[in-house]
Amino acid sequence: MKTLEAPWPISLFSRIHVDKTPHSSPMLRFCHSTTRLSSFTPLSFTLRRQLPMASFSAQAVSTGDVKSDANVFELIQKHQEAAARLPPLEEIRTVLDRSVRGMLSTFSQKYEGYPSGSMVDFACDADGTPILAVSSLAVHTKDLLANPKCSLLVARDPEDRTDLVITLHGDATSVAEKDKAAIRAVYLAKHPNAFWVDFGDFQFMRIEPKAVRYVSGVATALLGSGEFSKEEYQAANVDPIAQFSKPVASHMNRDHAEDTRIIVQHSTSIPVDSAYMLDLDSLGFNVKVLLTVLSGACPQVIDLLLDFVGWLRI
Repeated sequence: MKTLEAPWPISLFSRIHVDKTPHSSPMLRFCHSTTRLSSFTPLSFTLRRQLPMASFSAQAVSTGDVKSDANVFELIQKHQEAAARLPPLEEIRTVLDRSVRGMLSTFSQKYEGYPSGSMVDFACDADGTPILAVSSLAVHTKDLLANPKCSLLVARDPEDRTDLVITLHGDATSVAEKDKAAIRAVYLAKHPNAFWVDFGDFQFMRIEPKAVRYVSGVATALLGSGEFSKEEYQAANVDPIAQFSKPVASHMNRDHAEDTRIIVQHSTSIPVDSAYMLDLDSLGFNVKVLLTVLSGACPQVIDLLLDFVGWLRI
């Protein structure tokens, strides 16, 4: 038996979707985000299939005849074609609402005509307007006071270039004194330890949106992008379930990790070693999985070719 070295890294995303019609069965979704094979263009897949409620009990699971990575990717691709997601605008509003840090780009006053980037903390108000707490000593504050045009880039997962990336273009304006208390409350709700916002050199600024654009699935078959106006962006809703991600995921990982693994395995018909829930919304949840793929690349006895940690959107 010959052991082959894995020639490509793989990133996975999977999602479980529950049909909200009465007495319906759960719909499971799996999304294979990237498959990088040497210098070839990365591939991308997603899965989804109907399962009876009894499937979620902690019992032995038949994973079918999964004998090679090609079989795995075929299953994934078939499932992905029918996968459901939040509408782009709703997803954008939700991601920005839950995010606390991004890349602020301003027009440099020191190097005229050149952009300047800064990592900044922010919080969105009820309309989705980003709120900054900035010091008069900071270079980006001086840039904004001289030229309010800016952008805020937020990545849902900074470590994954294929995941959703949002850029909000707008104009930064100082918060009026009469609005300061309300804005301060919004900011501290997301940054409860930011005691420095009351220092004399700090002020609150909002970035009034002009346009919002997004890109996702870069270097995959799921490439998507778009741009929305201020009115479209502000009319969208934040997903009502996403705010409960932390307590629900914590509970599932602590008390029901095996159940999550079984759900993922049922949804994909692929052996899954472990699954760790990351977050959720009204249509499903993200999990991080350890998955073993069998490869038939070697014409001899099939060996375990690739053990990897991947990301699943269920």
